[in-house]
Amino acid sequence: MIRDFIAIDFETANQQPSSVCSIGVVMVRNGQVADSFYSLIQPEPNYYNYWCQRVHGLSQCDTDDAPVFSKVWEKLEECIADVYFSDQPIDDLRYQIASVPFVAHNARFDEGCLKAVFKVYQMDYPDYRFYDTLAAARRQFGHSLPNHQLHTVAAACGYDLQNHHHALADAEACAAIALYIL
Repeated sequence: MIRDFIAIDFETANQQPSSVCSIGVVMVRNGQVADSFYSLIQPEPNYYNYWCQRVHGLSQCDTDDAPVFSKVWEKLEECIADVYFSDQPIDDLRYQIASVPFVAHNARFDEGCLKAVFKVYQMDYPDYRFYDTLAAARRQFGHSLPNHQLHTVAAACGYDLQNHHHALADAEACAAIALYIL
């Protein structure tokens, strides 16, 4: 059973995986939610397509004054360090964080976004480990659910997902799913 993990969710402005426009993170330590983090992000490339806007409701005016990803990730690393490594000296924070697994629903999407945006900002990517609650839900529930979408799986795990497609709300649901089935 995974007791320490970071549930993560991105929303994107367009079809480019690097166009993250918001991030939600829930940090779980010893099987309990220890902290959370949310930020809008100025996407790269910085344009919104109609379909993405319809999904999450964010637009250019929401992120015009938002920080770029590298600045947001810097703040997030500090939060993660406070939760998991506050009692340890940190030599290379990014690689210390890589020791805590990430969890996402449809991890291929979120991991792809993270790798793409690290590349755009020329940041060293430390091969974060990802676990996929979508794959775990398919194994756990099989055909007993009508689908394995985040809100459906969350409900099956006893979690009432409100505000679906808000990055933090989705990360909270993912954390609840992971605690239930991982």
